[in-house]
Amino acid sequence: MLERLIYKKIEKHLKRKEFTIITGARQSGKTTILKQLYLDLRKSTENVWLVTFERENVLRDINVDAENIFKYTRRPPNPLTETMEEPPFYILIDEVQYADNPTRFLKYLYDTFAPNLKIIATGSSSFYLDSKFKDSLVGRKKIFELNTLNFEEFLIFKEKAHLRSELLQIQRSKEYISLVERELLALLNEYFIYGGYPEVVLDQNVNDKVERLEEIKNSYIKRDIMESRIENEQKFYQLMVLLSGQIGNLLNKHELSKVLKLDIRTIDKYIFVLQKCFHISLISPFHRNLRKELLKMPKVFFGDLGLRNVLLNNFTDLAYRSDNGALLENYTFLRLKEKYNTSSIYFWRTADMNEVDFVVENKAYEVKFSIDSLRLAKYKKFIKTYPDIALRFVSFNYSGDDNTVSVLKL
Repeated sequence: MLERLIYKKIEKHLKRKEFTIITGARQSGKTTILKQLYLDLRKSTENVWLVTFERENVLRDINVDAENIFKYTRRPPNPLTETMEEPPFYILIDEVQYADNPTRFLKYLYDTFAPNLKIIATGSSSFYLDSKFKDSLVGRKKIFELNTLNFEEFLIFKEKAHLRSELLQIQRSKEYISLVERELLALLNEYFIYGGYPEVVLDQNVNDKVERLEEIKNSYIKRDIMESRIENEQKFYQLMVLLSGQIGNLLNKHELSKVLKLDIRTIDKYIFVLQKCFHISLISPFHRNLRKELLKMPKVFFGDLGLRNVLLNNFTDLAYRSDNGALLENYTFLRLKEKYNTSSIYFWRTADMNEVDFVVENKAYEVKFSIDSLRLAKYKKFIKTYPDIALRFVSFNYSGDDNTVSVLKL
């Protein structure tokens, strides 16, 4: 199995008695990680079981009584009354959110059997984890969010180990100039078009990639819609299409309400579901003192570029796209999200249309697909207002300028 970068962090947490919960979008690879953990644990102990709550008989039993999980595994000793003379028991549960009350189920197991029992569970959407995993599990769980592949993982799945090493060297050293930059940019071009869903990346044929993305759009998102109790499936998809054409732009709920002929509360619900299913992220405007900076609308970005492109049915090469700048901006957001909490990533825009794409801590980034379109005079106001924040320009075709950051160095 191809290992994800988050795997070592999850594996390390297995030593802790808190339950391990893995969340993320459907098809991002949660079940694969669970199977990999199962195989690795089996090397050191036989007290490991893998159970899926997609099996109706299992789900029916545990909804009656949490103890019924032990119909399918051995029952661990109760630490209050029994001595544990063997390694802890590990129960790996796929799709735990399907339980009627996953909070109560996991809380009972933790309070009754920990540290003799360790649960590792996956859930397709944090929508369910947010609504059902309430404060009763505080201190009893750690949540790991699994995204679709980042570009480094993309290279691993493409079996390009030498290029992965080059990418890491480029990112580590400001002065390093790679001899294989063109090859890396060609693969990044593919990543921009088809995204990072693991099975999409592993498909060799372009038509197969598109078909798999269509399946994700039509089948797996439909499950998100059904399980989130969205009543108007067509309008939900229309909203996704509209948002996919607006990445990097302000999210104007009132405009969306008019176009879709939906009330604001419904728009809010749909956006909430899209966020909790890991399909989109919103970032807030940055401001300190200037009144003109006080714009309240967020900007929207997609969690996977392949999903975004299939919604628009546009798989054209970057060189021939009018939205290549938007794709680069979305990619820049995803890179920043790997390094910082989303809540600490902002954008800067004033009422008189001065703007900078990203502000995070003491750094700012303006994204330009082609550095030829850069006009430094547009950013004088930001530089003057925030001299303590270093402004850099991100470009796909790096010019070598000190103020410009190559997309590969992000």
